[in-house]
Amino acid sequence: MNTQHVRICEVGPRDGLQIASQMMPTDTKLRWIRQLAAAGLREIEVGSFVPPRLVPQMADTAAVVAGALGIEGLTVCALAANLKGAIAAYEAGVHVLAIPISVSDSHSRANTNKSTDDQLDVVSAIVDWVRAQPRPMRIDAAAATAFGCSMEGDVALERVVRVARALAGSGVDAVALADTVGYAHPAQIRSVVRAVQDAIGAKLVKLHLHDTMGLGLANALAGLDEGIRSFDSCLAGLGGCPFAPGASGNVVTEDLVFMLESMNYPTGIDLKKLLAARALLAQALPQETLRSGVAAAGIPKTFHPRTALVG
Repeated sequence: MNTQHVRICEVGPRDGLQIASQMMPTDTKLRWIRQLAAAGLREIEVGSFVPPRLVPQMADTAAVVAGALGIEGLTVCALAANLKGAIAAYEAGVHVLAIPISVSDSHSRANTNKSTDDQLDVVSAIVDWVRAQPRPMRIDAAAATAFGCSMEGDVALERVVRVARALAGSGVDAVALADTVGYAHPAQIRSVVRAVQDAIGAKLVKLHLHDTMGLGLANALAGLDEGIRSFDSCLAGLGGCPFAPGASGNVVTEDLVFMLESMNYPTGIDLKKLLAARALLAQALPQETLRSGVAAAGIPKTFHPRTALVG
């Protein structure tokens, strides 16, 4: 594999829609996912198996998974925060399960109704159950609020490292660090990534970044400098956690692709096709604010994509 290649997981159908004021119909979600896949995205988080009464936008996740599984070459990801949700994800045929666990207790209780330590036990139970099943399913664990919490403020680095060690020890396939509320800055990204890499090595795979303070791309660049080659992002910068006050949208997929490709990091994603997928969002979610510097300015004539180098 080309070590310069960067993998982007599009989280729009899950993180991007979970706090949207409008409901996107299932068939529209699937049309959007097909457009994203046609643009070259090979990993998409299509929804979450959570109680519909808490996140009604995700009530149709099983149907969305069923439709997405028919897209050739697509790795279908979904989120679940407990064993019941994980079982539902497995039975639906999900390829990759993402399990959230908050480093700060306050956010953990708001998000899962459990303390951080109790949620670590949930992760272990999910891993044990999945490993006992006949079909393999990749398990990613995301350490949320790893760079700060809107409820508690600073999150001690020692606590982040402890949670990361526990996740790696539980047997998950990969660990991600999430800037859930978007408070991180590049120097903090570097120090936290280095500390976690020292603790769990190559099990730290991904960064999940938000753009609350306008530092999403700068933070992605800092992670890139530390060897991170996988990022979550969302088309048009939609999204945010419904249980994290003050959290706003994800780092913008279009802008992240532009930055990476401009810096000779191929992503396999066609920026023109990615921008075309915004038209569906604008039509389906007219009340939502769609962000992106690239979309606003257009693709510059100086842009020379590197996706052709992948292969």
